[in-house]
Amino acid sequence: MKKTKLVVDYDYDFVLLGLASSFKGYKLAWELNKSLGLHLVKKEDILMGFKGNIERSFSCHVHQTNTRFIRLIRNKPQETDGGKYFLAPEYPHFDYLLVVQAGEQSFAENLLDAVRQIPSVELAAFIPLDTLKSKENFIF
Repeated sequence: MKKTKLVVDYDYDFVLLGLASSFKGYKLAWELNKSLGLHLVKKEDILMGFKGNIERSFSCHVHQTNTRFIRLIRNKPQETDGGKYFLAPEYPHFDYLLVVQAGEQSFAENLLDAVRQIPSVELAAFIPLDTLKSKENFIF
């Protein structure tokens, strides 16, 4: 019997920023809200499946308007889950990931500059999607 393979080509219409910060997720979300005028709100954790039927949950905060959708996601699973699992395993040094769907590239660039000014953020940088092997992890 001939096998047919389904190939899906996703449209990645977002920009990914990596953040390094020692703050807890709620405290970092509060800092971003205060400094950037956002309204990040805690949402249900994202449950992600890994090889071997292992599931891990990742903390998530969301800001949504008519033209922008921003998610602050912890790159590492909850402390109770344990293990060496990451949403972006190519960048384990980033504690949080900021997924920005804004339409215009200039908004993401301005956002990155503003995030770098926040004292609790030790490092902030763009993560190029074309080099990210795990970009399917960000299709929700």
